[in-house]
Amino acid sequence: MARIVLAGAAGFIALRTAQQLLARGDEVFGLDDLNDFNREIKLRRLAGLRGAAGFRFAEVDVAERAALRAAVPGESFDAVINLAAQAGVRASVADPWRFLRANVAGNLNLLELCSERGIGKFVLASTSSLYGRGEAPFREEQAIHPLSPYAASKGAAEHFAHTWHALHGLDVTVLRYFTVYGPSGRPDMAVFRFVQGIREGRPIMVFGDGSMSRDFTYVDDVARGTVSALRPLGYAVVNLGGDSPHKLRELIALVERHTGRRAEIETRPPHPADPQRTAACIDRARSLLDWSPEVGLEEGIRRTAEWYEANRSWAKDLPTG
Repeated sequence: MARIVLAGAAGFIALRTAQQLLARGDEVFGLDDLNDFNREIKLRRLAGLRGAAGFRFAEVDVAERAALRAAVPGESFDAVINLAAQAGVRASVADPWRFLRANVAGNLNLLELCSERGIGKFVLASTSSLYGRGEAPFREEQAIHPLSPYAASKGAAEHFAHTWHALHGLDVTVLRYFTVYGPSGRPDMAVFRFVQGIREGRPIMVFGDGSMSRDFTYVDDVARGTVSALRPLGYAVVNLGGDSPHKLRELIALVERHTGRRAEIETRPPHPADPQRTAACIDRARSLLDWSPEVGLEEGIRRTAEWYEANRSWAKDLPTG
């Protein structure tokens, strides 16, 4: 049994990660500030964890150093998983300071917590957005070219994590996630927006001509990789991707099939912060984490559409801006 501090515990990926940790008998101490970004769905995710054996929770902003220290008990913990982040490529262009605070200062405070409390393992959730318009499939050793403040803030978080490894011997695994989707997903991301919009007969917004492709990765697979990353690796950066890029027009066709509705599409010019294609090389995940994705896009969209239908009474009204 391990004792894990899970930052961002009310988040989409964190929900599944916490459930997998608890299922294997670990104890999870969750942290989240429950801010106004997708707040309603965060509260619903958290409600699914409260009361579970081995789960405790504190509402705290990890960017507030003193509050974080006070919130985390003085007992021994084995690892910190940092899934606390301000996410969203386009939103970061509008308000970069918010991303700097959450993704850089918050991450630094969690690294300091490890140093102060003798916690030996740190897992950092990072992003494929760091690769920008680099040559795909993206490999961990290639140069990063962030195109948004969100990606830049995650790059800075990675550098701080490496510094703590070098200075303090902290065992660090950085996970670069590729377009994670699935039930209870972020309402601002394409899969949720498309499922909600198409099911409700609302127009969906597509940037470009639909030929943009993404390496969509199902949330349960990502959570499984995140749990696997708790093993000792020294310092490692690892891609977690679906290993099978799909164009947006393919995604829309699958959502149409599994909602039984036709899409009404409104097109917009491509956004300068969006690369045309993402694709992950996952050789390192296979070798270091014994990980590869198990859920393909069609099955993942079917599960997501079924979840939406079961929760439609409230999910249909969630803002997706």
